[in-house]
Amino acid sequence: MKSIKNKVAIVGIGLSGFSKDCKKTELRMACEAIKDALDDAGLTPRDIDGMIKQTDDSADEHAITSAMGMPNLTFYGETRWAGAPCGMVMQAATGVAAGACHTAVIYRAVNGGSGLRSTPSMRSSGQLSTADLLHWAFHSPFGLMTEQGAVAMLAERYMYEYDIKKDQFGPITVTCRQNGAKNPNSAYFKKPITMKDYKESKMVTDPLRALDCYEKFDAAAAFIVTTPERAKYLNHPPVMILGAAQGSVPETENMCGYYRDDVTGLPEMAVMGKRLFKMAGVKPKDIKFAQLDDAYTPLVPMQLEALGFCKKGKGVNFCGDGKKIKAGGRLPVNTAGGSLGEGHIHGMNHVIEAVHQIRGTATLQVKNAKIGLVATGAGGPAGGLILGR
Repeated sequence: MKSIKNKVAIVGIGLSGFSKDCKKTELRMACEAIKDALDDAGLTPRDIDGMIKQTDDSADEHAITSAMGMPNLTFYGETRWAGAPCGMVMQAATGVAAGACHTAVIYRAVNGGSGLRSTPSMRSSGQLSTADLLHWAFHSPFGLMTEQGAVAMLAERYMYEYDIKKDQFGPITVTCRQNGAKNPNSAYFKKPITMKDYKESKMVTDPLRALDCYEKFDAAAAFIVTTPERAKYLNHPPVMILGAAQGSVPETENMCGYYRDDVTGLPEMAVMGKRLFKMAGVKPKDIKFAQLDDAYTPLVPMQLEALGFCKKGKGVNFCGDGKKIKAGGRLPVNTAGGSLGEGHIHGMNHVIEAVHQIRGTATLQVKNAKIGLVATGAGGPAGGLILGR
């Protein structure tokens, strides 16, 4: 299999704080995150000749290049869905490995907390995507008006199939919040929770409680990839991309894959994971930490199963009381807090934490963190990365 293994490195990262109302435009937030990533790497805007964005974001390539003074852009593109962070890195890395560019920036900026989002260019005409039309025509008339409702249906069936009791997802949230409470960049810094707090939180859509679901924030993030040769002269030891993959199957719908023979699995994640591990040349037992999509807690054990860390139906037992997924446990998960314990920016912060772990600069550092996995897009089109030294 031809691959990008060891041909591309992540050399710069930038992440804003998480705010309910940052009072900044998404363009400004994106530029600030990109500048932070450039400064982290020891690069300037003139060094960038590749750019990848998320399709739904309003800060377009031409706006970024104009605002930041990037005169050399020769490669650009975009990726959609919640699996986009890993998919965007994959796309940028493919451009670098193929020689279409030598240094690319990947970015997202989202005013999710304040709600002051600019209209993305793809939606400016008022047209809806096929996925939007499917949702509003076939799901919303039957009451599926929110993501929480969609995930709750999957979770309910998952609990029935594998005899999972109510509130057994709680230790996942508690662990993420405990991790985030130690992270100064987290929206939940110094705000850990207990299982008592979890059980007392509001039931949003049975079986999901408020603490099973992410909160919306204003935030921005960026990372920079380049060749290993260029990386040698920059500020940090390169974090090598060992594997990058995406996954989708015929029955894939965003959080609404109800037409499968088995609605309790994540086949997109399994397809992605199979290729990811093959490209990287490693197995689940080689992974020292995992940054998993924790937008909703039931998706975490489902990912552990789909990616081969445990058998089908055993993901909740794997998470247990949280000891196995804590730093120092069998598989530390979301060590900066993830969406539930640091803040939600659609998985971008998961990639950044993986880079910190490989560099050895994480707040909650995992011992011997030589190789780690990032997974985004659980419940829909999936993306994944395996990073190493």
